[in-house]
Amino acid sequence: MGATMLRITRKFSVNTLRSSSLCNEHVYFRKTKMRVVSVTEQNCSLRNYSSPPGDVKSLRSVINPHISRIRNIGIMAHIDAGKTTTTERMLYYSGYIRTLGDVDDGDTVTDFMVQERERGITIQSAAVTFDWKDYRINLIDTPGHVDFTVEVERCLRVLDGAVAVFDAAAGVEAQTLTVWRQADKHQIPRICFLNKMDKNRASFTYAVESIKQKLKTKPLLLQFPIGEAKTFRGLVDVVTKEQIIWKPTSDLDDGKNFEQKLLREADDSNLFQEVQDARNTLIEQVADLDDEFAELVLGEYSENFDLIPADKLRSAIRRITLARKAVPVLCGSALKNKGVQPLLDAITMYLPAPNERSYEFLQWYKDDLCALAFKVLHDKCRGPLVFVRVYSGSLKPQSAVYNINKSCTERMSRLLLPFADQQIEIPSLMPGNIALTVGLKQSATGDTIVSSKASAVAAARRAGRDAGGEKRSTSDVESLLLAGVEIPDPVFFCTIEPPSVAKQQELDNALSCLQREDPSLKVKLDPDTGQTILCGMGELHIEIIHDRIKREYGIETYLGPLQIAYRETILNAAQSTDTLDKTVGDKRHFVTAELEVRPRLGERAMTKPVIEYAASVIEALPQELQGAIENGITNSCIQGPLLGFPVQDIDVTVQSLTVHPDTSHTMISACVSRCMQKALKKAGIQILEPLMNIEITVSEDHLSAALADLAQRRGTIQEIQSRQDNRVVVAAVPLAETMGYSTVLRTLTSGSATFTLELASYQALNSQEQSALLQRRMGLV
Repeated sequence: MGATMLRITRKFSVNTLRSSSLCNEHVYFRKTKMRVVSVTEQNCSLRNYSSPPGDVKSLRSVINPHISRIRNIGIMAHIDAGKTTTTERMLYYSGYIRTLGDVDDGDTVTDFMVQERERGITIQSAAVTFDWKDYRINLIDTPGHVDFTVEVERCLRVLDGAVAVFDAAAGVEAQTLTVWRQADKHQIPRICFLNKMDKNRASFTYAVESIKQKLKTKPLLLQFPIGEAKTFRGLVDVVTKEQIIWKPTSDLDDGKNFEQKLLREADDSNLFQEVQDARNTLIEQVADLDDEFAELVLGEYSENFDLIPADKLRSAIRRITLARKAVPVLCGSALKNKGVQPLLDAITMYLPAPNERSYEFLQWYKDDLCALAFKVLHDKCRGPLVFVRVYSGSLKPQSAVYNINKSCTERMSRLLLPFADQQIEIPSLMPGNIALTVGLKQSATGDTIVSSKASAVAAARRAGRDAGGEKRSTSDVESLLLAGVEIPDPVFFCTIEPPSVAKQQELDNALSCLQREDPSLKVKLDPDTGQTILCGMGELHIEIIHDRIKREYGIETYLGPLQIAYRETILNAAQSTDTLDKTVGDKRHFVTAELEVRPRLGERAMTKPVIEYAASVIEALPQELQGAIENGITNSCIQGPLLGFPVQDIDVTVQSLTVHPDTSHTMISACVSRCMQKALKKAGIQILEPLMNIEITVSEDHLSAALADLAQRRGTIQEIQSRQDNRVVVAAVPLAETMGYSTVLRTLTSGSATFTLELASYQALNSQEQSALLQRRMGLV
């Protein structure tokens, strides 16, 4: 009996959601109470929101929608602004889940990893598909933690629009700025959702002001809250002047019941006047930014702004949003189930369809398949599942596809529509859609997938000549074809050991799977000790990788102490000569090289050396030897002479080179590499350490304690801002000084302060610090 019950609850009903008739005066959503038989019934008995079984949609009834009705959107924000909760509410109101999950209870749809449910944070970005009023929405819930910035970066590659979620009490926070800058880089139109309007100290005006000041953008207020903090009970649509009020009948009210009616002066004269002013301001802002709408306003509606039709105003707001001249602002409280339905309407109304975005690399493919693998998951039964966004052409199961990055052909067995950790099989995938593929064994994050090698060659040929018929260089052609993902360098590393030598092979397999899923994780072997080294973006990142190896692969690994990824550079210019003379068999290998190294002065740090050749060398140097020389120079920069860290910011000039005709390329590389190491030692090595931007939010009472602690950590305070009752300290602090900082900060501030870290640059260590570091590394201290 128990097994049948479980099976019943796992199935979705095929009935589609009953459409509610909407009328302008009053809208009521009726809901009948029923008890849901659920696997997690004991856990969610306190908050058992439920819908009748007939009201839950089946994804099996979904057909391929027209491209203009697809919305690929992401939800992005600072940690704890309410991204996952907002996603969960969207799924509930669109009719795809029967019970509302909660981050605090660890039962949300998109946070399905054990670590996410335990910690209450989003680590991986989960894709979810659902329909809302004849629109298909592919929604991606992204992490807010700085350690998982790469997850956000790779998702922004495949999105057409985004919803930026803000905590109405905090406004713009550190990570909000980071994700906003990432979205600017990818030119993504956005709408803002001021969440947590029910929270103590929530302030609509403060949050809007912080968007204006810190994000340097123009907010268009499309909604106005009715009440703030504990009195928040609804909102007014500024475009139509309709008020939407939620009247919860109990604590378990799910927010499907709301009243929508026109706001009249008799209802609340102050609110009416505020909304009237907000609408006039909105019309003026839109008229300034959109010429077509300005003509309309100055023409037939110049006497009375109230007569401007809502649809004209909406289409003008849409044009402005798509052009990224301003951002529409909405408000609500996802946890208290208020304001999510109007947010869904705004997503379909103001964010772009896939055919409204232009991608430069698409013009070379015409109607051929071009897709981007933007995420890999490993499933115990089905192997690697690859998330794919189709830009042009179509994908079908059982078809062969060509991976440009890996230069290999693969066969795809099935196509699935993602529903967090559940999937529905589909027969084909049209442009603009996102889906999961089964059977791609080689593809990793950021790979471009096309229909065949011939298609890739044809596209490269088209890209090789631009409009003027000029030839482009090969690297330019590649950059036009690949829609890849930029990956920042890791800042932390530590050794990882299996429990026994027998488990080493299993650990290597687990790490290669995790690297395909997460490109910001780097794994390398230490040539001296033979240990496996794990490189990551932060303490939390490495801790979660360690946890996943234990839970998903069943290997109890041991981590060494966390180390900082320092860099090395040179202080002075230096010259060096080296000769290699060896006879192997009957061949004599003879090379003499003379190199000069100089410190490079530039704004941006460069990890690759800039290689030049003296005029006398370049004349006599055969093309094939150039690769061997550059290989030798680059290899010697991977491990610096002082501590074995990468060498950055150097210029190298090859002054002379003498090579015996029989000499192999390997010997040339070896000689150049040895000569390079000599020159670096002569030039004097300077250690560089990672410098982090830190932003600490702390109450006035604990400010002095936090500042005193930062001073001890060699921190430099840049500014102290006010955020309502709190202070925000913006500072720069060396990464070496932030180890275990979260525990110290909690102790100092009785657990009230929060902080975020982000890599700023590398700075030189002073001589005292450098000698102390050398002694520590050599085990003298």
